[in-house]
Amino acid sequence: MKINKTVVIGSGTMGSGIAAQLCNADIPVTLLDLTTEISEKAKKKIFESRPPLLIDKNKINNIKTGNIKENFNTIKDADWIIEAVVERIDIKHNLYEKIFKNRKKESIISSNTSTIPLKILSEKMSSEDKKDFCITHFFNPVRYMGLLEIVSENINDTKKINYLKSFCEDSLGKGVILCKDTPGFLGNRVGVYAMQVAMTEAIKMKLSIEEADAVFGRPMGIPKTGVFGLYDLIGIDLMSDVLKSFLKELPVKDVFHEVAKEIPLVKNLIETGYTGRKGKGGFYRINKKDGKKVLEAINLNTKDYFKSKKIDLEIGDKVDLKSLVSRNDKYGNYAWSVISKIILYASSLVPNVTKDYNNIDEAMRLGFNWSKGPFEMLEELGVKFFVEKDSKLKITEFIKKLYGKKSNTFYGERQIYTDLETLGKVKQLAKVKKGNQSANIYENKNYKIVEFNTKANTLDYESMDALRRASDQNLIIINEGMQFSAGVNLNYVMDFAKEKNWKEIEKFILHFQMTCKKLKYSNNLVISAPSGLTLGGGEEVCIQSDYVVAHSNIVMGLVETLVGLIPAGGGTKELLWRWLQTEEAKKNPDFASEKVFDIIGYGKTASSPIEALPFQFLLKKDKSIMNRNKLLSVAENLINEKKNNYKPPKEPVFKLSGSQARDKMHVTLENIFKEKKILEHGMEVGKKLAFVLSGGNTTIDKELSEDDMYFLEREAFIQLIQMEKTQARIKHTLSTGKPLVN
Repeated sequence: MKINKTVVIGSGTMGSGIAAQLCNADIPVTLLDLTTEISEKAKKKIFESRPPLLIDKNKINNIKTGNIKENFNTIKDADWIIEAVVERIDIKHNLYEKIFKNRKKESIISSNTSTIPLKILSEKMSSEDKKDFCITHFFNPVRYMGLLEIVSENINDTKKINYLKSFCEDSLGKGVILCKDTPGFLGNRVGVYAMQVAMTEAIKMKLSIEEADAVFGRPMGIPKTGVFGLYDLIGIDLMSDVLKSFLKELPVKDVFHEVAKEIPLVKNLIETGYTGRKGKGGFYRINKKDGKKVLEAINLNTKDYFKSKKIDLEIGDKVDLKSLVSRNDKYGNYAWSVISKIILYASSLVPNVTKDYNNIDEAMRLGFNWSKGPFEMLEELGVKFFVEKDSKLKITEFIKKLYGKKSNTFYGERQIYTDLETLGKVKQLAKVKKGNQSANIYENKNYKIVEFNTKANTLDYESMDALRRASDQNLIIINEGMQFSAGVNLNYVMDFAKEKNWKEIEKFILHFQMTCKKLKYSNNLVISAPSGLTLGGGEEVCIQSDYVVAHSNIVMGLVETLVGLIPAGGGTKELLWRWLQTEEAKKNPDFASEKVFDIIGYGKTASSPIEALPFQFLLKKDKSIMNRNKLLSVAENLINEKKNNYKPPKEPVFKLSGSQARDKMHVTLENIFKEKKILEHGMEVGKKLAFVLSGGNTTIDKELSEDDMYFLEREAFIQLIQMEKTQARIKHTLSTGKPLVN
């Protein structure tokens, strides 16, 4: 069989997300709801969504809309029918009866439920119909969350289930894990339990919500939202419904019951409309004081809101679980209590819920964006340390067996849910070359791998040093983190700025430039394989690689002007050179300078490879991949395909008009300054950018080398970093995550 046409019934958040991802894969989809007006509104929301659900807005044309009364016959042509209606079993049963009466016999029918067991969904179906029915549990937002759990029974047509798994992996880009029909499957069973433990322990140990989120976040390799922030994001009312479902389905002896009991504060928040970000607020809320927005946090005891405080745990950016749980303070006690309970609960699910414990880890990576799953946490802590740290722990049979083996190393293969050759699998087998604190170097087959490993994979001197040292062979730059690189490490730069050590900053920028130049002109192929944020310095590494293999969920751009700087690692120079190759630039000598001035000046970004092409952040020779797990193998194939005839590119020669182009850019600056789109420092940054893009003090008959352009970038950067208003922008961004307009 082949999936060429699809129908999604139910146009709520999940139905719309699934329909959008089918659009992204160029699979025609009909979105049905009670009325066509409802499904049309959903289609409009998909088109306007931020962050965007579509990798290209033109793909919206893949969606047709309709209603289940007048347009139900569309399922006759569908190869896959996905039910995503309200979680009421009577409504679902009535819908399935109609679907099986009208569908074609080869089709697959699935439900996106996250709470109702498959055996209950299918209880009224014939044995023949059950063969083609399963659960496909996507995670929200569908485009960005990697996990898809497929739940089937022994009666299912195995060939169809395997085909569906392959289709969702190849076409929809999902990490597909096959699950047993147990409550919450894998991701939610462990993920929701972890959230509840983090919440109930915080209340029990009298931590503030900011303290709990500071611990149950980046220090544990968990997204920075923490538990209370995540509750607000998901919706406190929705989480309450999920918990009720778990309590209904799980046996009383399951320890999930201990953490899922109704909390009076949560009940009160829901009743008063504080359901999270979609409501008036939740555990956190935005309040206005003196005309300014202030983030407030609720006091778990008094239930009053106070201005939220930033908690500094005084630890580095690295995840170090043993140090965290060994702290002799309330944060260490909280971390140990939460982590130990999560590990014990996850291990209690083996083998009844899953025989493959590492699938639990992968579910937490793909569905909750954890950097480590419970069993990876256990191995990092060490089985002996875990068992002997607290004699009161009720050790599970799984951990008892590990402890009896007297070995801390127990972890087998990673990512066994897929047959693809992933970075996670290769790292286990590849030869580890000497890296440093900011990046790891691996040697695999006929190429090396560099993986950044700082917070948000920001770049510093050592990051670039690893790239330089690894360029003696064909090289793939790739990582497993959520971001490829959020750019240069601004804390690293600011440490020198505070000491007014401008020479060290200039030394770093020169090192960055010369490393990128070495990558560009190396006799070996250099391929960047980005996913997630690929901004500033991260984009500069990509743009000076031979090829880019980009995941569909990238965010690319040169955004340095937002912090009062300009791209100085070769990004300004390289983007300018790309635009100089266009037909428009051949007719107008200032076209490229003005175009790049607009792109960099406004800090424009692309949220997919398709959007990146018009900006020239990517070129037609680069590749776009839906499934992140394929990035490494596609990059490796490129090396094998291109290595024999590879020749480094020729160094460019720039012919720019100097003051002629600069005057035009200054007119643009004056106009947007009058319109108050920029303020005084925006003018200053814009003028520095214009000076570089015009070639400085040059004329159209002169030639500028690549090194000349590198010098102009570097000089502008050093001048800007010394300005108080640039430093104010950087400090504001580091503390709030938002740009400062000054």
